[in-house]
Amino acid sequence: MSTSKILLSIDDEESISKVIQVALEMMAGWTVLIANSGVEGITMAETQKPDAILLDVEMPVVDGLKTLHRLQENPLTQNIPVVFLTCWPHFVNQGELGKLGVKAVIEKPFDPLTLANLLECTLNGFW
Repeated sequence: MSTSKILLSIDDEESISKVIQVALEMMAGWTVLIANSGVEGITMAETQKPDAILLDVEMPVVDGLKTLHRLQENPLTQNIPVVFLTCWPHFVNQGELGKLGVKAVIEKPFDPLTLANLLECTLNGFW
């Protein structure tokens, strides 16, 4: 597994982001940046240039879909692969993922011990 990747976790639940951070840093040696809102995540994506973004769909103020659209419209962030993280995976069928520009959907709750491998397999070829 890669050890030099930078992942940006955008999730309003700080505890979820901490689990993601610990799991990916310990299991894969990745650097995990944490943003607690869509607005903060967009700014961090512009300045930090992560290799991928794990984006919560359901967030207050600027939800995951709005955040995704803003990332895609921005020349600084439009090529960063995005994976949705949600309790509601059925909101997007697999055929619509490509249209949205999302690489995959990971369902909450997820297994922290397999998250790194799941992301690596999902994003293989994108980084």
